[in-house]
Parts: sequence; C-alpha cells; structure tokens
Amino acid sequence: MPKWKKIKELRFDELRVRSAQKLAVLAERRGWSSLTRLPADAELLGMLHRESIGRELWSAQEFLEHFRSRTEPKFFASFDEQNATIEQLRTRWPEGVWEILERANRIVEGQFDLLGFCGLSFGQPIDWHLEPVTGKRTPLIHWSRLNYLDAEIAGDKKIVWELNRHQYFATLGQAYWLSGDERYARTFAAHLESWMARNPPKLGINWASSLEVAFRSISWVWGLYFFRHSPALTAEAFLRVTKFLYLNALHLETYLSTYFSPNTHLTGEALGLFYLGTVFPEFKESVRWRQSGLQILTEQLDRHVQPDGVYFEQSSYYHRYTTDFYLHLLILLSQDRESIPTVLNKKLGLLLDHLMYITRPDGTTPLFGDDDGGRLAKLDSRAANDFRSTLSTGAALFERADYKFVAGGASEETLWLLGAAGLAKFDRVVATEPAKQSIAFEESGYYVMRDGWTPLANYLLFDCGHHGVDNCGHAHADALSFDLAALGRTLLSDPGTYTYTGSKEMRDWFRGSTAHNTLTVDGESSSISAGPFSWKTIAACETEKWISRDRFDYFAGRHEGYRRLNTGHSRSVLFLKNDYWVMRDRVESDRNHRYDLWFHFDSAAQPAIQTISSPAVSVIENSSKDFQIATFAKNGDWRAEEAVVSHCYGEKTTAPVCVFSTTAMSLDFISFLLPQPERRIKQAREIKAIGGRAFEVINKSAHDIVMIKAGERVETARLASDFEWTWARFANEDATVPEELVLIGGRMLELQGKDVLRSGRRISYLVASRVGDQFRIETDDGVLELRLPIHDFESAFANLRSQI
Repeated sequence: MPKWKKIKELRFDELRVRSAQKLAVLAERRGWSSLTRLPADAELLGMLHRESIGRELWSAQEFLEHFRSRTEPKFFASFDEQNATIEQLRTRWPEGVWEILERANRIVEGQFDLLGFCGLSFGQPIDWHLEPVTGKRTPLIHWSRLNYLDAEIAGDKKIVWELNRHQYFATLGQAYWLSGDERYARTFAAHLESWMARNPPKLGINWASSLEVAFRSISWVWGLYFFRHSPALTAEAFLRVTKFLYLNALHLETYLSTYFSPNTHLTGEALGLFYLGTVFPEFKESVRWRQSGLQILTEQLDRHVQPDGVYFEQSSYYHRYTTDFYLHLLILLSQDRESIPTVLNKKLGLLLDHLMYITRPDGTTPLFGDDDGGRLAKLDSRAANDFRSTLSTGAALFERADYKFVAGGASEETLWLLGAAGLAKFDRVVATEPAKQSIAFEESGYYVMRDGWTPLANYLLFDCGHHGVDNCGHAHADALSFDLAALGRTLLSDPGTYTYTGSKEMRDWFRGSTAHNTLTVDGESSSISAGPFSWKTIAACETEKWISRDRFDYFAGRHEGYRRLNTGHSRSVLFLKNDYWVMRDRVESDRNHRYDLWFHFDSAAQPAIQTISSPAVSVIENSSKDFQIATFAKNGDWRAEEAVVSHCYGEKTTAPVCVFSTTAMSLDFISFLLPQPERRIKQAREIKAIGGRAFEVINKSAHDIVMIKAGERVETARLASDFEWTWARFANEDATVPEELVLIGGRMLELQGKDVLRSGRRISYLVASRVGDQFRIETDDGVLELRLPIHDFESAFANLRSQI
C-alpha cells in the first residue's frame, strides 16, 4: 500500500503520536534533543523532589546514603527480610543454592547461559553489541538507523538483547546474599560501568527497542536493591546509574509502542515506567511515570486478556509474560498499600486459570504460538516451558488451592517476590484438584481434554482459535493442531519457535503447518507467512461443536486456510476418558491433492513404524509399548522423518516425525490415538460398513465398536445407527448387550437388527452405562435409569422424569 494511503487511514490520535515520535527521532539525530545526553551531577540532584527526601541533597554520597537508609517505598517483600529469605532458600532449596552460586561464578568468568544457549562469551571486556553465534557486531549509530531485523547486520538480535537486559544481575545478587562474596558485587558494578561507557544515550542496538529499555531498567532496579549496601556500589556509580534510569524513563514516555507494537511491548514498557515511578519517588516526574504506567497496564487488560482469560496474541509464552507483568504490578501496589483496580484481580485470575488448565501432567506447558525465551525476571532455574512458578505465586497471592495443586510446590520465585511471609501463606493453603478436568476456552478457541490430574493422566490441547491480532506477528500456522500427553508423558508436541530473525528458513519452518500436528494439502501451510512477523494469508477457524462430560469429550471444528486450493479441512475428536482418542480428518476438494497427516513426537519419544494389519505407529521406550497411533485412509502410507523441536528459544533438538500420506480428492482420515497402560489394547482395525466408517478396538477386557456416519445412517453386521458418532463397548466379541454407549448427534440405534434406542427428536449426546439389568443414561435433559430397548426415548424419559 502506498505511504500516502496508509497515512490517510490513520486515526488522528495515532497520527499525532507517530508524528511526535518521528519528530523526537529527528531531534535526536540532529543533536537538538536533551534526551541525547545525561544530565550533569548538579542538574540531576536539582531534579529531585525535596519533599520526598525531607532535605536537600548536595552530593552523590548523600543521595546514595539516602537510598540505602530509606524504608519507603516498599520493594518486594524479600528485601524487607533478607535473613529470613536466605534461611528459607537454604532450607527449602539447598540444591538451588548450589545452582545459584554455580551460575553466578560462570557470570563472573564471562560465561552466560541465555535463552537456549549455554556458555556464551561476549569477550573480555564484554562487547555489548556483539552477537556471538554469528559474530555480527552492530555499529554504534543512532538507534533509529539500525535495521535489527536484518540478520546480515545484527545476526539474531534476540541474543544481543538478552544479554543487555541484565537479568543475570538477580543471579549475582542472590549469590551475594548467600555468600557475602564481594566478587559478585564487583562484577555487577563493573558490568554497569562498562555498559554505561559503551552505550552512550541513543546510540546502538540497545536503544532500538523501548521494551528492552524497560526490561533493562527493571533489572537495574533489582540489582540496586540487591547490592545497595555493598562498597562496590560507589556514590559516583549510583549517581550515574540514576542518570541513565532517569533518561530511560523519558525515553519510554517518548517512544511507547502504543501503535508500533501494542502487545507485550506496550505493557512491558508501561511496567518499566511503573517500576521507575514507584522505586524513585525522589524524581519530580515519578508520579507521572507511575500513573502513566498504571493507566496503560489497566487500560490494556480488556484488550490483551480475552473474556476466557487467554492472551490475545494466541501464544502460551506471551500469556505467561503477561501474567507475570500483572503479578509484579499487583505485588508492588499491595506493598505500597495502594488500592487494587477491580479489573486487575479479575483478569489476573483468568490468566492464571488458563495457565493452570493447560499445564501438562508432567508440569510443562505447550509452547503454542511464538516463544521468545525471555522472562520478566529470572529468579529461579526452571525450564523455559515450566510455568509453575507463576502458579505458585498466584496460589499464595489469591490463596487458591487449585493453583497450589498444579504448581506442585512453592517456587524460589515466589520467595523472592513475596518473602518468607508469602511462603508461609502458600503453606497454609490446602492443595485441591482443579474443579474441572476438561475445559473450553471458547473465545480463544483452545480446548483441553483431560481425564485426571494425576501424574499418569491423559491430556490433549486442541487449537481451533483465531490466528492472532493486528498483523498476527506471533502466530503460527497451527489451525486444528493438537498437543498430547499419554499416561502422563508428553508425546506429541508443538515444536516451539527456535528463532525470530536468525534464520529465515528455520523461522518459516517452525511457523509452518508441516511443523504442527495437523493436516497439510500439497505440502502447503494453512496460513502463509510474509516475513518473520506477518502473513500473506490467514486461516479462519470455526468451532462447530464442543461437548464435555464425565465419560467423554467431543470437539468438531474446521478452517478455511485451504480455500485457495479449493479444499476444506475439518477435524473432530472423540475422547473416551481413561481409554483413548478417535480423530476424524475430513478433506473435501474437486481435484486430487496430496494430503499429509503430521505427528510430531517430542524429542524424548522413540516411535517406530510397524504394520499390525494396517499401518500403525508405536512409541517404544525400554522395549515397552505405551502408545500407539493407528490411522486409516484409502491408499495411505506411513513414513518416518527426522525434524527438530525447540523447548526454548535458541535451542533445538532432533525429534522424530511420523507422517501418514495419500493422494485423493475428498477423503476421511480416521486416527486412533491409543495410550497403552499394561499393553491393554491389542488392536484397532477397520470393519465393513455401509454409509460410513466402522472400527473395532480389541482390548484385553473389552471389545469396542466405533462408527462414524457419512450418509443417512451407518451399518455394520452388528450395529446400525444414524448418530454422527457411535461408540459401543461390549464385554467381549460375542456379547449381545453393550456395557457402555456414547452417542453423538442422532435419533436411533439398532443391535442385531433390533431397536436399542429410538427418539422422535435429535439427541445431542447420550451416555449409557450398564447397571445390572438397567442402564444409567445421561443426556442434555438429565440422568435417569432405564431398561433397553427404548422405542420412544423422548416419551420414556419424560414419563420417568414426571414420576420423580
């Protein structure tokens, strides 16, 4: 689109903000702006709010002594009770103490573990503009002139920025508290001095993102609190740091991402302003910074957090980011005994609820959408895909028994944020399983199927959500994909992100449909990317049905991503809890296409393709089969491939992929996803059917029949039904009476040519389980016990209900 047309479409406020930012950039480039230099010592001291100090400060030493001795404003509770914090850390996490000291020692030696990279070196002294993986070094020019998305110029800018966030200052601070060793304080001070000397105001890549300025400011604040009593923090260094922080706040105000990137960039920047306005009330502008940050964070809640509690960019990692932003906001407000906006508590509860319900049985979280590997603050050493520290803090703050249950125990991060008193509050909460096992997040389009909260539960997360917001920069082409854990073990997973700008090929692959557990047409993605953070086409998803009951979950949905190929794709999943999943993929087209059904295993899985009367995939570990996939489609074949999975940005590990492929016009794929406790299921096989598809699942102690309707009714030698889905469990192959039934969307069922059930109106769902010579039957209308056959279900049900 021509620039003049884009300008014409801008709203007045957006045009005003963007124009002001352009003018500010021009003034900085020309040297007209006061923001391109640090204030002089006397100038900075003159900017302080005398009333907030109680006297006039004449020197840097007086300013530092004031900072060291003041008791207000309150920071996080751990800083009010240093001895108690250290005692708790040593008592509860003795192995964590060793890890902190070991990481801190490596930092002192110039070795950094950042994102998914270990042992990175940026030289001695540190080169703050070096990207060490590619060896690229960005020039020291005005930040606005740097194209940091160009890998030829910056390499992977995420690596550079991660170092310059200085979040490792917290590790040095923790080690200092634990050991009293001044080496850690001297390293902190030396890195600060080095950074300030080599990053003049507004020059270089480290000024190019306002979010990075905000995160660095927050890290410096944490560092100042950790080391405020150390002799390594001299008065001169403290005064110079506060000059930079003052300039950072003005930079954030000027270059807020209100229209550039109004997502976690904007809220992260607002949190940076809130931090600076809170912990430095001595500045005359502090009230403005604090109020501005709080206002933005509060206003963005309704936009960023959908009504079902899911972060609006459809990314689990950015959802965690957002939750942490608002947890820090709530804690700092509470520390200063400020009133808490009602919307903050409400939305934080929804954010935490979603994190709780999408947690896998092994405690990790699927990385759907983008994962940038970063954190707001690095206060423990948990894996990047383990979000339970956030739930631990939420459990203590809100006294939520279910958060505590899923968190599995208190985290070190909770100690640093809430202090020993916060841990005591956590301990008093009696952990209780969440109220639900399966749950729908309907506005965002995520559906969780789960049959328990034990470490051996079965779990599936299904994605039928919108692609994202605005340019959908953090979305993946994952329409109708899923993530699965069987018997508690993560087996089929989203591959993550790996990189943003470091490699175009890797960025495209990790975002593409072939990298997700979904179906592709002619090898193409359901959504087509147009650069690292934009899209040419976007697949629109639609949920058609969701039913969740004690015995089963059922989902059906579709997307329009392959309309450009005159092809439609729909997927439905029936989950028989404590048993298995049955998945139907329906593709409809007017010409032949190659269809690929992708199953991406996690890196720890060991699948092997076998033939068991039909192609099947089994995960084999320690020579014991514990999971099997059996897929049925005309002329289909399995093939094994090797791909990669990224559990954290910058890290990738080889992972197996199994693909079921065929060429056809319109077709049904039926897949059985079979957990195998004690090798219970012997076989899944297709049987002859008219008007649809039918299958047998042979168990050691049961014989199941699954029928999926394609016409008016589906018939086998044994059963006939007009239900969309029919599942019947018999005690054995020769049994004449079913033990259980699950029926979805129909009116009639026959067994051996005789009525089992007939209804005058369509039944949305029916669950029946045998109790003696009767059946406990559940439908939308309620639960009753009836004898089979039922020739007029509607009347029989109504009569029984009237007698109760």
